[in-house]
Amino acid sequence: MTSNQKVFNFKEKLNMKIKNILLNKKIKIMKKYFFILITIAGFSSFVQSQNFYDINTINSIEITFEESNWDYLLDQLVAAGQEERLIGTVMLNGQFFDSVGVRYKGNSTYSPNQVKNPLNIKLDHIIDDQLIEGYGTLKLANCFKDPSFVREVLTYEMARNYMAAGLSNFANVYINGTHLGLYTNDQNVDKHFMRTHFGSDENTRIKGEITSGGGPPTGGVWDYYGEDSTSYYNLYDMKSDYGWQELINFLDTLNNHNNSVDQLLNIDNHLWFIAFSNLLVNLDGPINNPQNYYLYKGDNGRFRPVLWDLNESFGGFRMHQTLGNLNTTQAQQLSPFANLYESEFPIISKILTNDTYRKIYVAHMKTIIEEYFDNNLYETRALQIQDIIDDDVQADQNKFYSYANFISNIYNQVGGGPMGVIGVVQLMDARTDYLNSLQEFQYDGPEISSVSHSPESAAPNNEVWFNASVTNESDVFLSHRTGLYGLFEKIPMFDDGNHEDGQAGDGIYGVSLNTGSTNIQYYIYAE
Repeated sequence: MTSNQKVFNFKEKLNMKIKNILLNKKIKIMKKYFFILITIAGFSSFVQSQNFYDINTINSIEITFEESNWDYLLDQLVAAGQEERLIGTVMLNGQFFDSVGVRYKGNSTYSPNQVKNPLNIKLDHIIDDQLIEGYGTLKLANCFKDPSFVREVLTYEMARNYMAAGLSNFANVYINGTHLGLYTNDQNVDKHFMRTHFGSDENTRIKGEITSGGGPPTGGVWDYYGEDSTSYYNLYDMKSDYGWQELINFLDTLNNHNNSVDQLLNIDNHLWFIAFSNLLVNLDGPINNPQNYYLYKGDNGRFRPVLWDLNESFGGFRMHQTLGNLNTTQAQQLSPFANLYESEFPIISKILTNDTYRKIYVAHMKTIIEEYFDNNLYETRALQIQDIIDDDVQADQNKFYSYANFISNIYNQVGGGPMGVIGVVQLMDARTDYLNSLQEFQYDGPEISSVSHSPESAAPNNEVWFNASVTNESDVFLSHRTGLYGLFEKIPMFDDGNHEDGQAGDGIYGVSLNTGSTNIQYYIYAE
């Protein structure tokens, strides 16, 4: 590689000016396991405004209702099964918002008998375009079943390195002058989110949600129930103006025409999604329960799952539908292939039975382990986040656990029985040791290095050569696409001495593309 190139991990960016074309070069290295992602020729990066969601900012949200019996009125709206809102005003970090709509949210996290209930605040409920930094709806979670207060915020922070995931920080919430407590402040998965991450917002958008009422969550995930859309109403909440037929077509393809599922599902995104969820034992989501996620269909025709509601990640919820209520050891040793052979969970069983997808899934999980757990970065970040909120947790008179539990739960279980909450490090240190001991996690994957393209100053309609050094490989491919949201096409790379690759058999691979007149994004894939 030339002197002005360097290898980054995937979340770093290098901007260069080349022949009047702004190049945003992003190299995604899955260490020695499969992928390097490079972007050339003019992509703009996703830069989200993070002031409101800055992890170092604890927001102040002061709600005022004219009604003194506001809590009763909000409870009545929940009891009526409505999503109507109580109108009030909000002072948000000193900024005034009029005619705001407020309601309680949540299932197990809500109770009419508690002071600190989760909140859904719609700033633009009546006044159009009344937003804070582009955000119109605030989702505030009450840290139910999380003595550590960090599960949700830390999980979102980690997830954003591997997939599209929301921003999250904390807020102190007051209603009519009364301090309700410290909440997590989670970005809504709405049109703003879709535009930011997927470049569109009018396509099919669905929330996986059990809508049939009380009791613990049950039922499979991504089953096909026929062509009648009413068969899906109890498991999905349609957020877009249309989409039932597109959802049904996807589920039919997944279950009955599986060889074509890559035409309707972003496979790599999905593999990250389920690998991340399994690793963190996030069992109140779709690897185990048919809820707490979104699906969005991009302009390229592929659905992508999006994480949601992560307060019980890191083993906070341990009732596994097929394995039962997991004890500590069972949670630590949850199989990475749990539900692989369960027909009610095609979200896993129809994907990981594909040998290539399974290898990539393992590689993704190994990448997360290496980047967050082998080096104890997750533990460091958990403690740093706790340090940010320490005074505010102490001041929260309505928290569900004691301050001593807050301090302890990073390392130790709080409580016993079904409501006991395992320690974050207690779970993950043993869990990653277990996973690393498995045979499938001990194979040495290909090592990819010295990725380059030439000429360095690529102009439109030019031939560009791509090279990479690869060891421990059987096949090497270049996957490429034009446009940030296009589909990747895979072509083989060669080590035959005829593709600008040096000598035959020297481990240097090459292939060329014509740049055309549009942008190119590519990654190197080796098996």
